[in-house]
Amino acid sequence: MSGKIVKSTSVVGGMTLLSRVSGLVRDVVLANLLGDRAAADVFFVAFRIPNFFRRITAEGAFAAAFVPVFTDFRENHGADEGRRFLELTLGRFSLALLLLSLVGVLAAPWLVKAIAWGFTADPEKFALTVTATRLTFPYLFFISLVAMAGAMLNTCGRFAAPAATPVLLNLCLILSALLLIPVTDSGPVALSLGVLLAGVTQLLFQAPFLRRESLLVKPRLRHDTADHTALAGSHQVFRLMLPAIFGASVAQLNVLINTLLASFLVTGSISWLYYSDRLMEFPVGVFGIALGTVILPSLSRQNASNSPERFSETLDWGMRWVFLICVPATAGLVVLAKPLISAIFFHGDFTRDGVGMAAASLVAFSAGLLPIVLVKVLAPGYFARKDTATPVRIGMIAVAVNIAFSVILIGPLQHVGLAAATSIAAVVNAGLLYSGLRRAGVLSPGAGWPSLLLRIAIATLAMGLLLHLCMGESTWWLDEPVLARVLRLAWLVPAAGTLYFILLIVLRVPLKTLLVGRDNE
Repeated sequence: MSGKIVKSTSVVGGMTLLSRVSGLVRDVVLANLLGDRAAADVFFVAFRIPNFFRRITAEGAFAAAFVPVFTDFRENHGADEGRRFLELTLGRFSLALLLLSLVGVLAAPWLVKAIAWGFTADPEKFALTVTATRLTFPYLFFISLVAMAGAMLNTCGRFAAPAATPVLLNLCLILSALLLIPVTDSGPVALSLGVLLAGVTQLLFQAPFLRRESLLVKPRLRHDTADHTALAGSHQVFRLMLPAIFGASVAQLNVLINTLLASFLVTGSISWLYYSDRLMEFPVGVFGIALGTVILPSLSRQNASNSPERFSETLDWGMRWVFLICVPATAGLVVLAKPLISAIFFHGDFTRDGVGMAAASLVAFSAGLLPIVLVKVLAPGYFARKDTATPVRIGMIAVAVNIAFSVILIGPLQHVGLAAATSIAAVVNAGLLYSGLRRAGVLSPGAGWPSLLLRIAIATLAMGLLLHLCMGESTWWLDEPVLARVLRLAWLVPAAGTLYFILLIVLRVPLKTLLVGRDNE
């Protein structure tokens, strides 16, 4: 596979690792100050609302529609046309975001009711959530423009700065927790102000990188006859966005359904789901998002240059890496669920019972790790071909599955049932995306898959056995000091990872070929 893609994935993965580590520090601070009590539930709901819309308007729909069109402009049109295209697209996108942000601030009470109806039983909790939501919602405007800037830089092969930008959000939240909570005497309000500050900071951070690539343009709404081609390209972006918006909305409904249903459960349920989801999202962010971010521009170029063989090879290469990384990561999360939760979050206001509750939902979430990352690789196979409609239809099916299993499982399993429903829906989503690409003839798996899967399974079993034997009794992780828990994880996780990759080499998995391959760009 392409050496350029591997290098770019490594860059994005490294920067995303830095972001996720800082995010982990952020969550440790939040767990210490807010724990798994009512204040934590309030902030996580308030922060989830603008993030829901951000993933629809920015990371989901806009990136999927913008990157292929912008790639086409860079390949087939001049610099002047490309600049006009960016000005018109930025102007229209900014206006839509501004209007949506204003509506969100005004409609905060109804949004909170829609997402956490269970909070209405406690008027004080509900009012605080509305206040926090009004502070966080303008973050949508800034972070969506940050996502557009990142899409522009990624299309130009510049991946490091966009991938590092989320670090600023984590730093702003950490500083807000440490400096503003004592002043405001309200954790949710202080952290919501930190979210708003982070949006402004992240957008300003992108400016010099855009200027270096001559992409720092002024937004423009008005157009003239010279803008005909650019205007057509801008219209194409928003036409492609319409089904992608619906598709991203469908995907994010899984998160909101979990939040809504969890708001009716005992206090702490939303926090337990949040903390466990954050640990599951760690490998998704470091590896899955990095891989998906890099693959989309590459697939778009291969589609534009009519290279179906290279297109299929890129998808196949991505899938192989998903299995190589996510199978052992899943095993590690399952075996170390309680040690991870206790070592990272069990201090301050985080309760002893909360460790077991969050660990149980982490196990359920972990089952969805592999299919969730597969979606990050398979969905660009549609977006690069400017097909944003098919993932929508598949996403609708996945949401229906999530709703059905959430309703079925919440009774006997409580919050763990909601996590399990998310994983089941992810399996359905990935399976349908894969079969669709196969039927379309754009994905033909290469040779060696059965042998690869067998070797991964053997190495993972050995790694899991090592973790099980060395982690000790579960009560140890609750009774020992935080430092002892962290130090034990600090050697246990690297030792398991080292054993896994040594076994891959012994079993002759072609890691060198997967890392280097041939340059197909």
